[in-house]
Order: sequence, then C-alpha cells, then structure tokens
Amino acid sequence: QVQLVESGGGLVQAGGSLKLSCAASGRTFRSYAMGWFRQTPGKEREFVAGISWRGTFTTYADSVKGRFTVSRDDAKNTVYVQMNNLKPEDTAVYYCAAKLTVGGPTNEESQYDYWGQGTQVTVSS
Repeated sequence: QVQLVESGGGLVQAGGSLKLSCAASGRTFRSYAMGWFRQTPGKEREFVAGISWRGTFTTYADSVKGRFTVSRDDAKNTVYVQMNNLKPEDTAVYYCAAKLTVGGPTNEESQYDYWGQGTQVTVSS
C-alpha cells in the first residue's frame, strides 16, 4: 500500500509561483515513476508532468513546458513540482500519482496505481 499526501497549494496572482510537494509512504518509493495531474470542475483529469525513478527522465504537458519543473528527493520520499509564471488557466486541483509498474512516467492516468487526495491551486488574474 502506498499513501500519497500533497501540500503546497494555495492562492497566487498570475505570474507568481508555487511549489507543490507530494510525500509518499513506502520503502520502495525510489522505484516508482511519479506523475502530477490536475483537474477542473466538469473536465477530465489531465497530465501535467512526470518523473522516472531516479529522476533521470522527466516529461511535461505542452501547456506547462518551460514553466513547471518536476523533481524528486528519494531520501525524503517526496516528489515536487515547481510552478512558475502561473496563469489563471492553471487553476485546478493538483494530484500526484505513483506508477508501480515497469517503465517511466506516462500521461495515461490509468497507468498509475495510487493517488493523493489533491491540493487546490488558484491563480487570480
């Protein structure tokens, strides 16, 4: 069983920054690929960013490329996403997810095995 707890969400003005954290339980955290997704009311959950085990590979949605950076600290069992130059359209509930199967992160939410409860990010214009 893996438990994921996100934190760091909040209200920020357009152009501002936030850093989300996702703390994971489990001694084998370092072997999981991790992903960040987001969802707004009435829309499907969408992929934001992903990072492989060891952090050697990262991938991003086109909408956040160049503004968001995903990273991980395996010693702390934590994955992060640094979000810069935030836009009102980034407003959403952000979720982290753990992928236990072989292979790197994907943009397919069905490939992820465990999810956090989400943290709200609101960007005002």
